[in-house]
Amino acid sequence: MDIHNTTEDRVLSLVHEIFDSIEKEGKKDRPCTCFQCRLDTACYVLNRLPPKYVVSSRGVARTESETIEKQQEDADIVSLIYEGLHKIAKSLRPHFTHNPADKESPVIIKGPVFNIPTIIGRVFNGSNFEPISNIDVMLMEDGKLAPMIDPNWQNPYRLIPNTAGTFTFWPKPKGAEKAGLEKTFTFSISIQAEGFEPLQHFFSIPVISEELVQTSYSMQRTYKIPDLYLFPPGNDEEA
Repeated sequence: MDIHNTTEDRVLSLVHEIFDSIEKEGKKDRPCTCFQCRLDTACYVLNRLPPKYVVSSRGVARTESETIEKQQEDADIVSLIYEGLHKIAKSLRPHFTHNPADKESPVIIKGPVFNIPTIIGRVFNGSNFEPISNIDVMLMEDGKLAPMIDPNWQNPYRLIPNTAGTFTFWPKPKGAEKAGLEKTFTFSISIQAEGFEPLQHFFSIPVISEELVQTSYSMQRTYKIPDLYLFPPGNDEEA
């Protein structure tokens, strides 16, 4: 049995119960109850609760037997869910349809597939070596913006001050004839920012096809790009 966070299970269960109840009430001013808003609410709650990990069936049984404590925890979770859903309703994600009929994550592609790893890198000002913000970083494939695994992963990626010049991408999986095939995928990072020379960085990632689509983020499936530097026009990049 793998390490498991039982708090996550309980939060997701209560989130769905509450959102389903809101839908049944049918009020015109009800918050969005789509799948993405449910996930955002669950994340809001989980970020405010301590996790409870178990590694055995005995641990699961003990968690279920703690009735009084569980009732109090559920009350706290419900309070956080209502707090979260109202906050999220005021700032809906712009890249989603927010259709209440969507109760599950959209199917990306069925296996076998080439699961492209998440791609992470950083951009610095080559003149002062400080992280750059307020610019767009693009992941290109075959001269076009590479499609992402879902709308939570943006391309172009907008660098903001509190991420210290870090950008991340998770390309959409590619179909494969069968599992066990190896293929190399070529991408490029493209940046065109005012006050700097354009930058284009090419790289290739070898991938072995698998039977199933990987939908959970993992640091073990990450491709790290060397730090990138932008220079003002006329400045030569130093080695």
